[in-house]
Amino acid sequence: MAKAMKIAIVDDERDMRQSVSQWLALSGYDTETFASAEDALGSIGQDYPGIVISDIKMPGMDGIQLLRKLMSTDSTLPVIMITGHGDVPIAVEAMRIGAFDFLEKPFNPDRMSELAKKATNARRLTLDNRALRKELSDGSEIMRKLIGASPVMDRLREDILDLGQADGHVLIEGETGTGKTTVAHALHAVGARAGKKFVLLSCAAFDEDALMRRLFGPMQPEETRLPALEEARGGTLVLEDIEALPDGAQARLLSALDEQGNPPETRIVAICNLQDEGKTCESVLRSDLFYRLAALKITVPPLRARGEDMLALFTALSEQFAEEYGCDAPRVSAQEAAQLLQAPWPGNVRQLINLAERAVLQSRRGQGTIASLLMSDHDQMQPVMTTEGKPLKEYVEAFERMLIDNTMRRHKGSIASVMDELCLPRRTLNEKMAKYGLQRADYLAGA
Repeated sequence: MAKAMKIAIVDDERDMRQSVSQWLALSGYDTETFASAEDALGSIGQDYPGIVISDIKMPGMDGIQLLRKLMSTDSTLPVIMITGHGDVPIAVEAMRIGAFDFLEKPFNPDRMSELAKKATNARRLTLDNRALRKELSDGSEIMRKLIGASPVMDRLREDILDLGQADGHVLIEGETGTGKTTVAHALHAVGARAGKKFVLLSCAAFDEDALMRRLFGPMQPEETRLPALEEARGGTLVLEDIEALPDGAQARLLSALDEQGNPPETRIVAICNLQDEGKTCESVLRSDLFYRLAALKITVPPLRARGEDMLALFTALSEQFAEEYGCDAPRVSAQEAAQLLQAPWPGNVRQLINLAERAVLQSRRGQGTIASLLMSDHDQMQPVMTTEGKPLKEYVEAFERMLIDNTMRRHKGSIASVMDELCLPRRTLNEKMAKYGLQRADYLAGA
């Protein structure tokens, strides 16, 4: 459940502050009141988790001066001004400075609630986007989400680091559920545009008219955001499901790219989710647009090509869900580890995420096995892809690495505890950890 947004109420009249506060509190808002603009400024910063409702006429610093100060701190903060009867020119000035809206005394409480709802929704979206941009600006954080030590994942990370520094448009291909959108985030985060606008748009989520408006404008009067190309100006525009882009939109996008020059003002990252047999992104897009978008290309590997990464990823996901649900992560047997490695995984990482969550939930109830979940998954899916058999030695090594890794995590790097649980002498444990690239420092509490 989303945390209640705050509403700061600024008014020098005590009765007015209390009545507004009580009414909004009944609507589920977390209110705080201030008797002066000066007091309010001491508590309302750039990332204030809510909105402001302020009277205009107050002794000392008035509402207009407060509004100017707030806008200089955070121009996206919604501020609703309360004006006296006949103060239309002042209200107009407030809107020009950046007020979200105004209420004229005496005002209808329902009207105030309606404005508060619109303003808090807008604020929540702003803060969510700001938090996402902050996360994406840390390239190391997003790169850590690309778990795996397999050669294909090493190559993927190298490709992201290389192409992230380039200016050209990028086409990302790969099977469904492989994490193509995460790769798009990473490309933005490690490049020169990190910290600038990152806009994500699915071409399959709109009909043709709505998509044209969302991409190029003009927007409808009730739509407050800018067209995607303008919104992403200077940053990165990610177009998911590029294969669903209608012919008219393809021509319009090509013209827009031609107008940008070289290097492009806005980088386009196109994600192709085409799964139809015999069709490719190149075959469904006009050739001039395809070659423009595919100037640089990344192919995200399927889960079945990532070897024992699958076990490391399953462990990380299980621990994440176990922490969320307040229980222990399920233990994986040798047989289950082999089954995880042999499964075809048509849904790739997305399917593995679902399986890890279900494994944690059934483990919390003390019933079921990972094997039963795998059987259930594969009974419902057409096994159009298969995994080639591997030598027994590879399965044994993968399970052994996972077992040592999990045990080290549980005991937070205590070598003595791991030796005791696995019945291994110190030298053998050290040799196996060196063989599998496991470092004790990675498991120490607080590491």
